[in-house]
Amino acid sequence: MSEYTLHIGGEAIAAKTTFPVVNPATGAVFAHAPLADAKAIEAAVAAAERAFSTTTWRDDEAARRASLQAAAERLEGAQETIARLITQEQGRPIRYTRAEVAGAAAILRQHAALPLPEAPPLEALPGNTAAQVRLERRPLGVVAAITPWNVPIILLVVKLAPALLAGNTVVAKPSEYTPLSTLKLAEVIGPAFPAGVFNVVSGAGEVGKALASHPAVRKIAFTGSVATGRALFKNAADDFKRLTLELGGNDPALILEDADPEAVAEKIFWGAFWNSGQICFAIKRLYVPAALHDNLLAALLARAKKTVVGDGLEEATELGPLTTAAQRERVKSLVADAKKRGGVIHAGGSVPESGFFYPPTLVTGLGRGAPLVDEEQFGPVLPLIAYTDAEAALAEINANPYGLGASVWTADIERGLRFARRFESGLSWVNTHQSLHPAAPKGGWKWSGLGYEGGSEGLEAYRQLQVVYVAR
Repeated sequence: MSEYTLHIGGEAIAAKTTFPVVNPATGAVFAHAPLADAKAIEAAVAAAERAFSTTTWRDDEAARRASLQAAAERLEGAQETIARLITQEQGRPIRYTRAEVAGAAAILRQHAALPLPEAPPLEALPGNTAAQVRLERRPLGVVAAITPWNVPIILLVVKLAPALLAGNTVVAKPSEYTPLSTLKLAEVIGPAFPAGVFNVVSGAGEVGKALASHPAVRKIAFTGSVATGRALFKNAADDFKRLTLELGGNDPALILEDADPEAVAEKIFWGAFWNSGQICFAIKRLYVPAALHDNLLAALLARAKKTVVGDGLEEATELGPLTTAAQRERVKSLVADAKKRGGVIHAGGSVPESGFFYPPTLVTGLGRGAPLVDEEQFGPVLPLIAYTDAEAALAEINANPYGLGASVWTADIERGLRFARRFESGLSWVNTHQSLHPAAPKGGWKWSGLGYEGGSEGLEAYRQLQVVYVAR
């Protein structure tokens, strides 16, 4: 087993204790990660604070851009190594983890060239000629980036790149289920930055809590569960830390009666089941006109049955395991509950006996009130909900407390846009789902989060406005 270390102040720091990391394809421990203690957390924050306050990092935009560019190049050179680690600790097929690393490098490269917009200077306020007024942007300071296990590298880099471009420094805490790829990332790209600019500490929830509550941390950027988001929100109130929270989703897809079931089935399938459904904005409830229900079910079930489920290190694998045993048990319990409520279970294909696998599964005969419909299952199970009135279906969709993404599927684009604009969601799609643009922000409404990542809105979340008056 390889030895992994914390990354603090530009150095590899060994921890006194470690914790096991499980390969979800086998259910067996395959490595151990360093457990950051209170001393290590304090050292990481202190290193980030020194790098922010005593170096030229926050004032030298050209150097920051050069560092981001160098980091992108270094990450591209380690694509296969990091991709294999993601697959081993998270489970996703290697073809997709390679794409994740390539995408992370592209985000770093994009931010290396992204303009830093400044508000234009105002020579004088209306009715006041006594002072010149300038609106300027300043970095916040030390940022805590706390990331989940489902897409560990991308969901760190979408925080890291804008935070660093804006002149902040970062201490990252990856999920305890997928720490190795982030620790390796720090080893690979760390030398691109001055010491202390990018630090990584690993461990369970108490590490994240200690980091987020540290008085020197000025912003928390978090992706994860609603429960943890609430806790961070409450803790941040003590010293008014800035927050960006991307939380859970229960994304609906609304099929209109003019859609072609055969034509949309492939996109719907992957919109729901990519990464074995472990995506915040995956399709998690599918509203289908009663007249199309059986045909769309048949098309989706046919796709599920031919899907290759297995170890993500096998090149032919399309769906890997669930990342944790607990997540698989949750999915199993939701399906068992659905069956008790009269739901009909349609499972596709076979799965390996070892590991945390679950077959792509479709469930019919449910509606609002069933946990599988109302809650975020975060697994390869999709309920199909038949409807006869599209307006009533839309009302049911919007009654859910989540509001991350939603999609509508139709042959009439203009009608689709009218529905898309009425979804209570931060992301809205017509005839696609999970599509993202690097220059566009993403974020959630209601329980699905606060603030945005990506685009100029995401960048501005790492800067604060300062109004400067100069007497004439």
